[in-house]
Amino acid sequence: MRRWLQTRETQESTNVEIQVRRYGAWHKRGLFYLSRMLGSQLSTGEDYQELRASVGLHLLDFDLFTANDDERQQATWRFEMRDERQPNVSLGNILQMNLIELKKADRLGLPQGPLRAWVNFLEHWKEDINMIDTTYEPVRKAMERLKQLSADEETRRLAFVRERALRDEVSFINEAKREGIEQGIEQGIEQGVEQGREDVARNMILKTGMDDLAIADIAKLTADDVARLRAEIKH
Repeated sequence: MRRWLQTRETQESTNVEIQVRRYGAWHKRGLFYLSRMLGSQLSTGEDYQELRASVGLHLLDFDLFTANDDERQQATWRFEMRDERQPNVSLGNILQMNLIELKKADRLGLPQGPLRAWVNFLEHWKEDINMIDTTYEPVRKAMERLKQLSADEETRRLAFVRERALRDEVSFINEAKREGIEQGIEQGIEQGVEQGREDVARNMILKTGMDDLAIADIAKLTADDVARLRAEIKH
């Protein structure tokens, strides 16, 4: 997931990405979008002094650097344009790539502060017991927003279930009416109207789960008549 933020107040453009799977060319992809973000800032005739720093922030949900113990003990990384032999000499932070290995950072622990709070949120937001003591306000707001989204989604799901159940019930009743009435009419022609109504009720008893009052209302019988028919069917 990638998000591009531009803020003139902080004089930087930030490309935020979350990677959940490790694949070989991810770093090339990140550098491509970072350089593209830098190159797209200026229009023809604008001064290069207007360029803002292009900052990439990649949140990796896997361990990336594990070749030696030093790499395994570091979870946050910052790459800039620096000289190979004299790394203290740089071209500034006009291009900057930041990586956070989330699982490693969570495992190693970070100093108390915003970064640790965000890592804890990203790794444990589903675990209330780990998030209950969070005091960092931006993370608390993110948690509240997630709860709102979850509640909204559950509300929509329940509304859909209720609506579907109502549609199913209406269709079920109408189908029972049609089937019962059609069969009852056919038999009622030969046996008379009363017998036809009883046949309607019998069909509905056998083929639906409706109670006696509902069947009686549809078949134009009394509830006692339907109860009698139900008892006959059982025997």
